[in-house]
Amino acid sequence: MVNTSRDTGRIAVDAMGGDLGPAEVVEALKLALAQDHGLNPVTLVGDEEILRPLLDKARLNDPDHVTVFHASEVITMDDKPLQALKRKKDSSMIRAIELVKEGQASIVVSCGNTGALMAAGTIRLRTMDGIARPALAVVVPRENGHFILIDAGANPDAKPEHLLHNAILGSHYCSVMLGVKSPRVGLMTIGTEEGKGNALIAETHDLLKQAQGIINYSGPIEGFQVFSEHVDVVVCDGFVGNIMLKSWESLVSFFSQMLKEELQTNPLRMAGALLSKGAFTALKERVNPERYGGAPLLGLRGNILKAHGSSNRYAIRSAIRAANEIIKADLNHRIETDVQRINALLAQSNLSSSTLS
Repeated sequence: MVNTSRDTGRIAVDAMGGDLGPAEVVEALKLALAQDHGLNPVTLVGDEEILRPLLDKARLNDPDHVTVFHASEVITMDDKPLQALKRKKDSSMIRAIELVKEGQASIVVSCGNTGALMAAGTIRLRTMDGIARPALAVVVPRENGHFILIDAGANPDAKPEHLLHNAILGSHYCSVMLGVKSPRVGLMTIGTEEGKGNALIAETHDLLKQAQGIINYSGPIEGFQVFSEHVDVVVCDGFVGNIMLKSWESLVSFFSQMLKEELQTNPLRMAGALLSKGAFTALKERVNPERYGGAPLLGLRGNILKAHGSSNRYAIRSAIRAANEIIKADLNHRIETDVQRINALLAQSNLSSSTLS
């Protein structure tokens, strides 16, 4: 068990929620510790009787680096989120989130049920002052690098102020994960001309222009610009973002399978494929979703990093290391400062508008 004192540099990992089970999580932790000797301490949350033998086998017995917090229940992928929160209060997911709430950890990493994780995070941790809805941010490859897509599915019914806050959340996450000092922000729409898009896009566009200086707004962007080196943060509502993300992931899988089939049609192509193995390996690494491992649920009073339910040890390792970077960068403190600035600007703008009318 972890001690009850505040330990705000600790990473709490939900060890039971993923499709591949706790053994894969332990192997991921072993990889993360071997790769990063400065990794913050980690608490695995789950059934102690299952986790202890796995840790012994992996030779992860140093309590300064790895501890276990016992939780007797597991929220499965089939559980309905709100019912699971009520019925499984001793689940590994809930206990991990409570460690953050109580100050015994700084961030939760979980491969578990997405709906339950978002609901539990929002209910237990609450949103930051000035932010109404949290948002999921994901790293996606593009020409000459990567960009941040936000929101990837947390809030499908967004309002203009939600998208404005997404721009702040995504900009700070881009700076932490991709090292971009002043990320270019683009608003996803169906055309770059003024007036294109629906009322949500038009109102958000006006707000983003007012926020210039707090964020680096480049203007509206269309779908064909997303994967070019055009912007560093793509802002949209969770409905559009989730469709974009899943379409990209399925397209990568489709082209990979199609290329494999075409290269195996005859011996000549197979020989060419062997000669081009280095190029194919490099391409696979560039589009590999395991590279960053997870998506943070930004805008809460504590940090949550959501990894795919089917994540293997390499993806979970990447998620643990990303969690470590979020802690080191003090991401939430940076976000809170800019949210206060932008909400003050909005309040002043609304006051001016009401006075004029």
